[in-house]
Amino acid sequence: MSAERLAAGSRRVQGDTVLQVEDLVKHFPITKGVIFKQRIGAIRAVDGVSFELRRGETIGIVGESGCGKSTLARLLLRLETPTAGRALLEGRDIFSLAGVELRRLRRNLQMVLQDPYTSLNPRMTVGDIVGEPFEIHAEVAPRGSRRTRVQELLELVGLNPEHIHRYPHQFSGGQRQRIGIARALALRPEIVVCDEPVSALDVSIQAQVINLLEDLQRDLGLSYIFIAHDLSVVRHIADRVAVMYLGKIVEIGTRDQIYRRATHPYTQALLSSAPVPDPKVRGRQGIRLEGDVPSPANPPSGCRFRTRCWKAQELCAAEEPALIDRPDADPHASACHFAERGP
Repeated sequence: MSAERLAAGSRRVQGDTVLQVEDLVKHFPITKGVIFKQRIGAIRAVDGVSFELRRGETIGIVGESGCGKSTLARLLLRLETPTAGRALLEGRDIFSLAGVELRRLRRNLQMVLQDPYTSLNPRMTVGDIVGEPFEIHAEVAPRGSRRTRVQELLELVGLNPEHIHRYPHQFSGGQRQRIGIARALALRPEIVVCDEPVSALDVSIQAQVINLLEDLQRDLGLSYIFIAHDLSVVRHIADRVAVMYLGKIVEIGTRDQIYRRATHPYTQALLSSAPVPDPKVRGRQGIRLEGDVPSPANPPSGCRFRTRCWKAQELCAAEEPALIDRPDADPHASACHFAERGP
């Protein structure tokens, strides 16, 4: 089977919802004592996150370090157990599955990791790395056809299929990330979680990998959850964008709604701090946030952003704003009592 046939055979109808996340919560306990550990608090890494992912769509998750992006990814991949909430994959709660059903789930949810230099086993050949998923899911590729299948995957991501006997150190960073992408596609998943997949690469290589992900999405009908802190990368690849702050989504909308008509003060601050290539606007005055990000073990009452927000009033401390559509020329969900379009 050629790479073209492999792609054609995996195309799916776009548009319907494949993943529904509802009020997902993950609290890590804080304990004291060595023998008799006593719980004295909790790190609220993810604290009530809801969104949906459609087939063939890319949703970008952005926010500062420590806001809960990677914990959210680990929850969706069943690498962490949630404190509360659920995630429905085509109508089935992934956290209720076990045994054979859980193994089947993991075929449909795969991940591309951040660092291509540490995510590949240096003692394994590329052929063994890309073909390793078939050892667990033997039904996807019978043993006699695995070499051919691995070569097809390497060709699909733009690598020489004859290099299956080489080791990771013989490839560049961009090529290693392509190997990681090939491994993620081995089981023909529907959803790929990309956890900052280009942050460790040079800018020129970033563009090549992003273009590859877009081509694969078009050919295979993939859905992406794309986690990043680089706003320009997310703007290029995402159809919708969710902005996280201290474990919560504070604004979510289409790419144009977020980048051109952001209404939450935190989103506006993030966008104003992004580098601008146009020299005519490079010297613009950005929004400068005061203070540090509060501890997720003791978040502020009401709105979690209020301690750094220039719009904060008494209402913000007393009442947590809901993530709902706010009055705007193009309404989308924003968790702010005083949401309004930025300049």
